[in-house]
Amino acid sequence: PLGVIATADSKIADPLPTPSKTKAKTRSVVFIDGEFDGSELKKTDAEWKKDLSPAEFYVMREDGTEEPYTGALDKNKKTGTYHCAACGLVLFKSDAKYDSQTGWPSFFQVAFKKNVIEIEDRSLSEVRTEVECARCKAHLGHVFDDGPQPTGLRYCMNSVSLKFKEQK
Repeated sequence: PLGVIATADSKIADPLPTPSKTKAKTRSVVFIDGEFDGSELKKTDAEWKKDLSPAEFYVMREDGTEEPYTGALDKNKKTGTYHCAACGLVLFKSDAKYDSQTGWPSFFQVAFKKNVIEIEDRSLSEVRTEVECARCKAHLGHVFDDGPQPTGLRYCMNSVSLKFKEQK
């Protein structure tokens, strides 16, 4: 049967080992606070597996999705910035976050348009727009056109794909 991986960030339903069989590892993410400069970060799957937790790898490299209402950042109300959990590029600011009541962190705009890539996704029966990190091509979530003003957009992100940097 499929196991559920529990991390500090979220639960992911996928066929990876259960947490008791997975070594915990710590790593630091260098936060990049500005607009994407065009320098892409390229790694092999083997390198990503060394650098990411099993849950992060499943979502960000295999286009997985965490279960709703399980991510640590869904209810986060602190002031700061949200960065790509894989490479540290700034993606969203807390003043654009809102409670979409979907169970995933949601934002009505990105910090810098150049920091994300939007791709047509036809993997399900509906057409959606996938959102990736422009620097490392990590899968972050999807954007929909049912969000609040001023943009009308809902960037619905996987919590495990994000790292939060609190403003001091």
